Amino acid sequence: MPAPLLVSQFDYNLPQERIAQTPADPPHHSRLLVCRVDTGTVSHSRMDQLPRWLDPGDLLVVNDTKVRPARLPGRRLPGGGRVELVLLDRVGPWPAKPGAEVWDCLARPGRRLQPQVELELAQGKIRGRVLEVLPQGTRRVALWADDGTPLPHALAAWGKLPLPPYLKRDVPHQEYQTMFARREGSLAAPTAGLHFTPELLAAVAARGVETATLTLHVGPGTFQPVRVEEVARHRLAPEYIRVPPEVVRAVAAARERRRRVVAVGTTVARALETAARGAPAGSGTIAPFEGWTDLFIYPGFEFRVVDALLTNFHLPRSTLLMLVCAFAGRELVLQVYEEALAAGYRFASLGDASLWLRGEG
Repeated sequence: MPAPLLVSQFDYNLPQERIAQTPADPPHHSRLLVCRVDTGTVSHSRMDQLPRWLDPGDLLVVNDTKVRPARLPGRRLPGGGRVELVLLDRVGPWPAKPGAEVWDCLARPGRRLQPQVELELAQGKIRGRVLEVLPQGTRRVALWADDGTPLPHALAAWGKLPLPPYLKRDVPHQEYQTMFARREGSLAAPTAGLHFTPELLAAVAARGVETATLTLHVGPGTFQPVRVEEVARHRLAPEYIRVPPEVVRAVAAARERRRRVVAVGTTVARALETAARGAPAGSGTIAPFEGWTDLFIYPGFEFRVVDALLTNFHLPRSTLLMLVCAFAGRELVLQVYEEALAAGYRFASLGDASLWLRGEG
């Protein structure tokens, strides 16, 4: 029986200064490392050169999720201690106050946010009261706009985008939404899509590459580290996905053309592979899907539909890194990451991109 796969096997040394704090300007000037998985050959390029790495007839699949302004910094009342909420799920109206809503939230610092604590949020524009501490450590909070504005309008006006903890500044909304963002509901941007601009997408289309769009709303699991040592024991929080019939048809057409399905980001890879589980094994096709997925992809996983993966450089010990390792092989990925560090690539959400290709297309 093979030894269990350990989280420590996905560790590497990432200097803090290599975590990008600002995106490339323009975004399609991000660097692009291209690795052919079959040979281990690495090439250094740039995102505006992406079309040369794709073949006419390839299918590029993108995620149209939009990050919602779900982060509410503020303070406790009385006392003024700093707090921050990230809104997860709307529970319903709060009968005790007209216009108020109840939300389940991530909360910092949790130990200070006990039931009945009053909150002043979003520079005083939104008020809140902690109602309950839930078993998983999240808080159930009543929220309302201080001036009577409907809460959805108040959140849209004064809420901030949730950001990974390694980003040390408030990132402007336009820097943390992809050009594909249409369907609001995500707690993090599908960061591979941040490299795209209308100019780059036009160049991709001119190359004869098709594009299809699905949805995966990134959930709170993106903020949570892997706390177990054996990889197989980790569980991903379910995330909503929508793979519509037009994506199914586009994948089938790419298969008929004998061209590649290129996933733009780990979110797209997880959505496509979830949908592939509803199609006949070995067909390389997918079935329409709308619902929740907790699919956790790590080495040993059999990809059924994704032929190429465009993604960022991910943090050590993360589930995102494990997915890339499942696609390209752990030893190769860690070797390529070392080469990327030596070559000056920028890592994480606002950093550079990597393209992992299987076969020659």
